[in-house]
Amino acid sequence: MLSDTAIAQQVQPRPIGQIADQLGIDKDFLLPYGREMAKVHIKSLQQPSTKQGHLILISATTPTAAGEGKTTTSIGLGQAFAKLGKSVCLALREPSLGPCLGMKGGATGGGYSQILPADRINLHFTGDFHAITTANNLLSAIIDNHIYQGNNLNIDPRRILWRRVIDMNDRSLRHIVLGLGGKLQGVPREGGFDITAASEVMAMLCLASDLDEFRQRLENTLVAFTYSGEPVFAKQLKATGAMLALLRDAIHPNLVQSLEGVPTFVHGGPFANIAHGCNSILATKMAQHHADWVITEAGFGFDLGAEKFFDIKCRLGN
Repeated sequence: MLSDTAIAQQVQPRPIGQIADQLGIDKDFLLPYGREMAKVHIKSLQQPSTKQGHLILISATTPTAAGEGKTTTSIGLGQAFAKLGKSVCLALREPSLGPCLGMKGGATGGGYSQILPADRINLHFTGDFHAITTANNLLSAIIDNHIYQGNNLNIDPRRILWRRVIDMNDRSLRHIVLGLGGKLQGVPREGGFDITAASEVMAMLCLASDLDEFRQRLENTLVAFTYSGEPVFAKQLKATGAMLALLRDAIHPNLVQSLEGVPTFVHGGPFANIAHGCNSILATKMAQHHADWVITEAGFGFDLGAEKFFDIKCRLGN
């Protein structure tokens, strides 16, 4: 029996421009990342559309440690729809590098139900996770610098809610003491790192319907409390403009293809246990805008990811 990698290596993916043509996406909205991947500008949603955009959710019973195969099932179902001659598009979650290098492995399907190029999607992809990591940690740096420079907002270092992130499984960084090294190295306090998929920036990116709403979400992010118990928001630190500049490309959905050439949007990947566990609203809307049938997934089991899909994503996306 061939391994997943061996199966994927037997297939020569079609040029991403052909996949975009299949969806009727104007080439002016295509932002290529090599021959096999591209971002699609969110302005493509302004194109006239005659597609029905029926949405199918793939979920599971309570999953095992290794997962129940929602992504593999989604890809296989999408390819089956294509075999029947249907206009179909997949809208899947973006892999996190940490789990890819851990015991869980990649998140591009398996067997003959894979998306391509699997290695590039699993490792770095188009840089969305890097952009989210950088924007998240910029806000952390601004908070610590504000305290160091005099703390005009009167932020209580013991009540800073905003944590740094890294796209890696590294338990030694979960709880740390930072600002050590003397007076010129900052103000000592407790802090820590989360994994990038758990960043609030990831959740906000995936819940935003346009750039303006994304900016508002960033501005209204609660980051700390003052000594008197008053909330401190990101907009008070004047951080959102720089954060949005770092995320200007990350907001555009990523287009790839399945083993059999089914168009696939892979964009965003917040964890379902701490966020809503679905790909971005923009990617799902884009898939619905360009296909009659859209197949998507939600993290963990039906009692977690699927519930959040209905209660959060569907409500905000309509």
